[in-house]
Amino acid sequence: MNYQRFVALGDSCTEGLCDRYPGTERYRGWADLTATALAANNPEFRYANLGVRGRRLDQIIVEQIPTALDLKPDLVALFGGANDVMTRKFRPEVVAKRVEAAVRILCRAVPTVVVFTLSDVSNRMPVAVRLSSRLDALNDAIRSAASAHGALLVDLREEEAVRDLRYFGPDRLHLSEPGHRRLAAHLLTRLGVPPDPAWLAPLPGAPLNPGLRAHAGWLWHEVLPVAMTRTRNWLTGRSPGDGFAPKRPELLPVIADELNPWTALPGGV
Repeated sequence: MNYQRFVALGDSCTEGLCDRYPGTERYRGWADLTATALAANNPEFRYANLGVRGRRLDQIIVEQIPTALDLKPDLVALFGGANDVMTRKFRPEVVAKRVEAAVRILCRAVPTVVVFTLSDVSNRMPVAVRLSSRLDALNDAIRSAASAHGALLVDLREEEAVRDLRYFGPDRLHLSEPGHRRLAAHLLTRLGVPPDPAWLAPLPGAPLNPGLRAHAGWLWHEVLPVAMTRTRNWLTGRSPGDGFAPKRPELLPVIADELNPWTALPGGV
């Protein structure tokens, strides 16, 4: 299908955290990469990205989905749920209802809707036993909603790259540049659009498997500050995304100089 109007929804992963355009402070990410591929040889293509870091599914439903539907897209990709998993009062039945509502609303209005399961964290986050069971509940809800309403599913739960920390940023939660490329390649493949083969090629060398000292450093420098920030936000009623606007709120053409992964990434054409 020759898509014309693509809207990406979600949280920090959709925003593109941990993948900056070279030499800038601007985030790129899987959605920008996908948009550039879809825009190739298609001058009518338009792309919007409503992703905001820290957003839960209930916030995405209220804040992003109505805006997306006003844009009348023919393709929507929703990547969300991680912030629901990390809330203090996680309830799987509540999250399942949010997933079902989001997918149902989108599928009733948009010809092609894509959703994603989240990857396993047990290999890269040794203290995340509780998160693994929560992720399983979230992923089950995403699979069920996709099947019930006809959304396309990109299933990342068993993605082999999750065992290599090079696909993730320092926090081991957000995708790195190679991780965003790989996710974009999976999405394009699901849409029937051939991706750059280099995006799915194994990274050179051995996978990065840290030892105890590296795990301890990760806990001290990455986990503890985030836990303190989330506790402070919980006490004050703030969200991590408060004060941040969507990175690309309008459907705009994809200009080569603005979104050009092909020249910025190794292996690009």
